[in-house]
Amino acid sequence: MINEVNRAYGRLAPMRDARRRFKRFAFGQQWGDLMTTPDGSRLTEGEYASLNGRQPLTNNMIHRLLATIVGHFRSRQDPLDTPADGHNRLDELDARMLEEFLISGCAVQRVVNERRPAGAGVWVDNVSPDDFFCSAFRDPRALDVELVGMFHSWSQAETVARFAGGSRARAEEVRRLYGGSERCRVIEVWTLEAAARYRVYDPLDRSVTFVAADRESQIVALNRKRAKKGLARVESRLEYATTWVGRFLAPDGHELRRVEAERHPFALKFYPLLDGEIHPFVEGLIDQQKHVNRLITLIDNMMSTSAKGVLLFPEDQICDQLTWEQVRQLWASYDGVIPYNPQPGVPGPQQVVTNPATSGAYELVNLEMKLFEKAGGVSDALQGQPGVAAGNSATLFDAQTRNSMAALADVFRTYDDFRASRNSLLAAL
Repeated sequence: MINEVNRAYGRLAPMRDARRRFKRFAFGQQWGDLMTTPDGSRLTEGEYASLNGRQPLTNNMIHRLLATIVGHFRSRQDPLDTPADGHNRLDELDARMLEEFLISGCAVQRVVNERRPAGAGVWVDNVSPDDFFCSAFRDPRALDVELVGMFHSWSQAETVARFAGGSRARAEEVRRLYGGSERCRVIEVWTLEAAARYRVYDPLDRSVTFVAADRESQIVALNRKRAKKGLARVESRLEYATTWVGRFLAPDGHELRRVEAERHPFALKFYPLLDGEIHPFVEGLIDQQKHVNRLITLIDNMMSTSAKGVLLFPEDQICDQLTWEQVRQLWASYDGVIPYNPQPGVPGPQQVVTNPATSGAYELVNLEMKLFEKAGGVSDALQGQPGVAAGNSATLFDAQTRNSMAALADVFRTYDDFRASRNSLLAAL
């Protein structure tokens, strides 16, 4: 089983690597991509910019878009109905999971009924993709998953409380498995398995029940008793049915607990899952974000290296009573007067000022920022900013807001489907 878990976890390694990159960009670390320099060295883009005398600057537009989308989700007037809940605080969990969904394209929650230090009942937990694994699947509803699970990190006290089962010997066995470790890694893995069982029909009360295959002797004994009393015998038929088997394993593969259930406890959604691939919302914004950063870095470099109030002073025109240091001080003084010796036909001291704006970089930055907002589907109207001249009616502004939501409708509907799947698990417990 440990080998199957390792294969399932390794299969999602590319997704986790991409998620770490997208998360860096979402929270402002946007110069960390590796590149090959002309001399063959491998440096980050930020290191290469600094090496060439440019200060890498960041205008984090991705985070602003994410904050706008999450804020719109939390302020929707018609949120998806959720079961009455107190300790889970589903609104907060769902907002944070939406942020994860936009960054990584993965939404995973675990729904269980158990006792915890904070209370007993049904609990919902957000699951990080770094701790999650599953078999390959292509169904957007995740109905073709056959193996799913996660890694837990619990204190030794909690691990013993969960798996001792009221037995001192069992508690000592759990402590022995983990030695003196303060944190215990527990692997929770659910597999879809075929189990043999008997379908039993009782003609007396016309009921249908299912009995495990290893309890056939009980069916035979019941029919003998009924035959002696002249009662109708039960009818049984062997069949195979699928069931979810959950195992809690120690890192060495030792089974701490085994349970069976009709469904596994995970609600999951990968986006968009075209041919089984994950392509999150943030992925489509990375290149434009990098271009904006390069442009503002270029403008900053142009402004810092352009001449701003430089004084060109011919050497043969300086007064004998002044040194160059005194000339510099007088030039820096707001009321300074600099005497000089004019020469026939030779221009006197001149101030040089250049305008870096003539390069068109400012216009290109504005264009890139507009394209960025269009690519993200978050317009000025959705951000509460009037995109056209002031004085427009509220009806027009509302129409602009609804139209801007069209680009995000698929993301929201997909996420709502995930929440509906989670609510279905809640209702079953």
